[in-house]
Amino acid sequence: MRTSIATVCLSGALPEKLHAAAAAGFDGVEIFEPDLVASAESPEEVAALARRLGLTLDLYQPFRDAEGVTEELFADVLHRAASKFRLMGRLGIDTMLVCSNVGSATVDDDEVSADQLRRLGDLAQSHGMRLAFEALAWGRFVDDYRRAWRIVDLADHPAVGVCLDSFHILSRGHDPAAIEGIPGEKIFYLQLADAPALSMDVLSWSRHHRLFPGEGSFGLASFVGHVLRAGYTGPLSLEVFNDTFRQTDVHRTAQQAQRSLTWLEDQVAGLAAPPVLAPGADGPRRLPPVAAPAALDFVEVKAEDASEIDAVLRQLGFAFRGRHRTKPVRLWTQGRARIILNEQQARDWVPTLAAVGFEVTDPEASARRAAELQAPTVVRRTHAHEQELPAFRGPDGTEVFLAGVAGDDAAWVGEFEHGETPAGDPLVTDIDHVNLTHSWQHYDEAVLFYSSVLALSSGSSQDVAAPTGLVRSQVIRSADGAVRLALNVAPPAFDHPQGYPQHVAFSATDAMTVARRARGRGLRPLPIPANYYDDLQARFRLPDQELAQMQELGILYDRHAAGEFVHFYTETVGGVFFEVVQRRGGYDGYGAPNAPVRLAAQHQRSAPSGRH
Repeated sequence: MRTSIATVCLSGALPEKLHAAAAAGFDGVEIFEPDLVASAESPEEVAALARRLGLTLDLYQPFRDAEGVTEELFADVLHRAASKFRLMGRLGIDTMLVCSNVGSATVDDDEVSADQLRRLGDLAQSHGMRLAFEALAWGRFVDDYRRAWRIVDLADHPAVGVCLDSFHILSRGHDPAAIEGIPGEKIFYLQLADAPALSMDVLSWSRHHRLFPGEGSFGLASFVGHVLRAGYTGPLSLEVFNDTFRQTDVHRTAQQAQRSLTWLEDQVAGLAAPPVLAPGADGPRRLPPVAAPAALDFVEVKAEDASEIDAVLRQLGFAFRGRHRTKPVRLWTQGRARIILNEQQARDWVPTLAAVGFEVTDPEASARRAAELQAPTVVRRTHAHEQELPAFRGPDGTEVFLAGVAGDDAAWVGEFEHGETPAGDPLVTDIDHVNLTHSWQHYDEAVLFYSSVLALSSGSSQDVAAPTGLVRSQVIRSADGAVRLALNVAPPAFDHPQGYPQHVAFSATDAMTVARRARGRGLRPLPIPANYYDDLQARFRLPDQELAQMQELGILYDRHAAGEFVHFYTETVGGVFFEVVQRRGGYDGYGAPNAPVRLAAQHQRSAPSGRH
């Protein structure tokens, strides 16, 4: 299907927006009027640039306060419209977006609105133009797409149709099923935006918090399915008002936008009842079908000197499995938990979580899917008889590797030599989850990236209080919980010397025993304040002896109806720390009530001596 993007989605001047849209693979753009008004280029120059870039100019928008007005005011509407039609002719655009009236003096009469759109349609037709009438979610009277269609139907003019905007429809909770009752040829344009679930006035929600498809909570695949079943054959176009996107790199945002539409088309094509398309219409693109990863294969920590991480892993009971036969890389394992320490090309690196490996059923298909979603390829040099794993780079720079499903030991483990034999019956059995931190500018991009590229599901986000602000967190996971990524965005005021740390959580059969043995080997767990344990006793009535042991070992605890969660943290080394977790019963969370305590403890440990 053809794709388009409104220039309001992107940062920069109009020529920069057009170049970025073309480079990202869009077929066309919507010209947002303020972008043209502020541009130094004439309409003819804008049109010529679009042609050179292979872009069509699909829509001019917005035209406001056009219907439901007095006859005296309608004369001004016709004057404004005639001027805009002449301008559109210079741009080579044949469709104008007309928004429902928001003025307090608007006339609440469908016949009046239809008559005025009909006469406006006569004027548009005389210039070779069309009008796409859209019900704004905050329209004075016309705030429902069904009423907008009723007015267009009453107008009964070949140059007057509707524009369907997912935000205006879904933010109001309107049922999109009735879209299928609109003749496809009368749907002149489709605009798409996702959004988080927020409780606020719809105008502010729309102007500041829209997202690209796959980054919010709207059911956009089923929405587009209704539109296609109606017979719509135009482009899938993005109209996303978002404060962050208007500040970030224009090329990166355009690529993110195109990725969202690629993902959305695949979702539409995969509906249980895929839409029957109009004759000659292009169907939604399909991505290579892949299952969610079966397991986390490994985590790599990179550092100029990773010896402190060696020590922590030894204290946690990991076995040293040897050095790589051709690279300055070491491997530690316990159960199926595998940690690689990479000191190659790592000058001045403090310990940093640099890569994550996933076990997938078909690595080549997963790599093709990543490429179609514009994930940048990563190439690492390998020698003969070494396993070459497909890899790409995530939005935060983390490298993602794809390996086949391996069971207890991956084939590449054999490339490490002169190591120890792991002990039987390990207490740590696997990697429970990995926490990746992103800058505020790229957090939403990361949610879409990991969920779309790895075919994982995203849950709702939550904010956790930290001493320096709120930490926003969202978990991306497989349905069975075998793979879990916690994506966090740190508060801007966070001032740890190495930046906001990331961490790896290990699954254990007995977290208390792991902590006790680790303490005996010299581990210093993250200190937890005594006040926490007083509160724990008040909430859960734990036995005094058990509570005393937990306090001695720095153990944290949570419980709900489904089960219990026992966990502890190591101190941070460079930019990395580890967590050991034990899930009892059906507990499926992450100890969220304990997160503020952990963040406060880490903040205190990172503060310069004497600062309070």
